[in-house]
Amino acid sequence: MQMYITWKVDPELFTLLGREIRWYGLLWVIGLIVAIIIVQKIFEKERLPEKWFDSLFVYMMLGIILGARLGHCLFYEPAYYLANPLEIFAIWEGGLASHGGVIGIIIAVWLYSKRVTKKSMLWTFDRVIVPTGFTAAAIRLGNLMNHEIYGGPTSQPWGFRFITNIGHWKAGVAEPIFSEPSHPTQIYEALIYLLVFAITMYLYWKTDAKKRQGLLIGIGMIIIFVSRFLIEFVKHVQVDSEIAMRESTGLILGQWLSIPFILWGLWLVWNAYRGAKPMKEQPVDVKRDDPVDNFITK
Repeated sequence: MQMYITWKVDPELFTLLGREIRWYGLLWVIGLIVAIIIVQKIFEKERLPEKWFDSLFVYMMLGIILGARLGHCLFYEPAYYLANPLEIFAIWEGGLASHGGVIGIIIAVWLYSKRVTKKSMLWTFDRVIVPTGFTAAAIRLGNLMNHEIYGGPTSQPWGFRFITNIGHWKAGVAEPIFSEPSHPTQIYEALIYLLVFAITMYLYWKTDAKKRQGLLIGIGMIIIFVSRFLIEFVKHVQVDSEIAMRESTGLILGQWLSIPFILWGLWLVWNAYRGAKPMKEQPVDVKRDDPVDNFITK
């Protein structure tokens, strides 16, 4: 007899003033708050200007949201969204792509480094990656609560049966229809992200890794995207173009998009140790007349 877990969790946590509050939103906020606290502690430790931190928050939020949304629309369903461009703005309906979010972060960090800190992008990445694992894990647990982004069928005893008609069930017009036992890929990814969080926290606070520019972000990229590449093999593919791509190439888009990030991570780690001594920490010019004031207030 096959063993499995029947997942009956209601995505709705409670209702406030007639508005539904979901686990996904709560976990997103928790992940964001933890990230803000950790980055703020990092900036305080290095005695960096407070306005650098304020600006980083603005750049990162815009980069993540715009990148993840556009990545979903243009990578996975370009025909639909190009025919219905106003639907791109309907973020509340769902549809965020992690690979697009990473690209958005890269652009945001480039602008932030160029206009605010005048430091290398890698300097910023090595600090931003530290809390990223925790935030990403919280988001994936939110996906678990939403009964979404799960894997294909499995006979393993930790397989989950997810509700496939969540909307009709929530509306009270139908009994829940469960998937066959499936890989809980949300949990797989969350565990990997927590591993990244633990490793980067240790390396930043307990070693001199932050003095080897690009090392922290390189390690993070390798672990995250190698695991993403492997987990995609057991992901449940629903989009027709993705199914066709897997049949023709053996891989899906998420795996192809992971390859450049893996190679970049390997290069960063190699470059960080390429006969280079750890960098000495340079004093920061804390004059508050920095360009971010003008940028944000314009």
